[in-house]
Amino acid sequence: MQIERKLAILADAAKYDASCASSGSHRERAKNGIGNVTGTGICHSYAPDGRCISLLKILLTNYCVYDCQFCINRISSNTPRARFTPEEVAALTIDFYKRNYIEGLFLSSGIIQSVDYTMELLIRSAEILRTQYLFNGYIHLKAIAGCSPELLTKASGLCDRLSANIELARQTDLDQLAPAKRHHIIESTMSVVKDAIDKKKTRSLQKTKSPRRSVTGQSTQLIVGATPSTDFDILNKASQLYKAHGLKRVYYSAFSPIPDSAPGVPSLAAPLMREHRLYQADWLQRFYGFTVNELVSDNEPHLSLDKDPKLHWALGHRHFFPVDINQADRNVLLRVPGFGVRSVDRIIKARRFGKLTVEDLARMRVQLSRAKYFIVTGNSNPAVRDLDRLDLFTETPKPRQLSLFEAKVVAVTGEL
Repeated sequence: MQIERKLAILADAAKYDASCASSGSHRERAKNGIGNVTGTGICHSYAPDGRCISLLKILLTNYCVYDCQFCINRISSNTPRARFTPEEVAALTIDFYKRNYIEGLFLSSGIIQSVDYTMELLIRSAEILRTQYLFNGYIHLKAIAGCSPELLTKASGLCDRLSANIELARQTDLDQLAPAKRHHIIESTMSVVKDAIDKKKTRSLQKTKSPRRSVTGQSTQLIVGATPSTDFDILNKASQLYKAHGLKRVYYSAFSPIPDSAPGVPSLAAPLMREHRLYQADWLQRFYGFTVNELVSDNEPHLSLDKDPKLHWALGHRHFFPVDINQADRNVLLRVPGFGVRSVDRIIKARRFGKLTVEDLARMRVQLSRAKYFIVTGNSNPAVRDLDRLDLFTETPKPRQLSLFEAKVVAVTGEL
């Protein structure tokens, strides 16, 4: 099969994996080598339709011995099949890099023969890039769940990020749609990767010599809407993974029906707004001090599609407001709708020099259209008394799919 045809098949097959991210590592170009990783990972660029085009994102092969019902590459699917050799993957990466099309590689694979055999092929691809081509740029490998710890340790010394996808929030969901997968096996793989990351941090703290390249983080993906799992189930699982395995990110992927789908798989796509709300709730947990039980519960297991999670919480806890921006602690200010992390830090820094007014907040570019109903400033704020008018918060834009560029803006500014 021609390389171009393989690339068309295997790049298209890789688009369903959302756990594709840059690393926070910093690595300069090696002597006589090519490529580097900047302080914030690789620099993403975006096509007009929002596609991220900075990584070569492909599968080594879309052959797979598993029969996951939500996956187009399952063994029972009639999708066209293709397979790269490790040498072809390395050559493509370098060719695209030299043309300035990409700045790194995201490489995953279907399972062929066995998990260890598949992981060995992924490792071999990275080895060729590192040793033969002296490529020092960003590499993200998929950690094949259940492979030997020795292989994972070897992979951790070749790439910047590893990710093992948990896929579904409950084991019962996996039993239904992906019977070959087990949560405890996937999480044991995450534990091995975490150990490798911890060892690197220990060497750094002790200022001992460490390998030039070593994995700096891991991520995972949760599919939303393929099963009856609630947002409460999904966020609880994500929270547990963050705590147990120190994940950099959990990615949420709204289920989309695939061609020739298997029986038992939903025929309708999950709302994209639901995916967006989960990302917002995830951000609130990681950077704003919210817990899962504050955002969702057994009695209210789904996030509101009409209001973002912080606004929904604020309207349900009116006794918490209004907040005096000149007196409140940082953790209190972070709960004000319209205040992002950067806005709060600016407020705390500026109020040391005098009481802040509404005009001061406007100059800081705070989202006053929302925040004004929840705060008191140095020159008062008459909008506070309008908080009981629910109609102020019922007009929301119609749900639509956010482009990757828009999602990136939210991620960078943190304004929720």
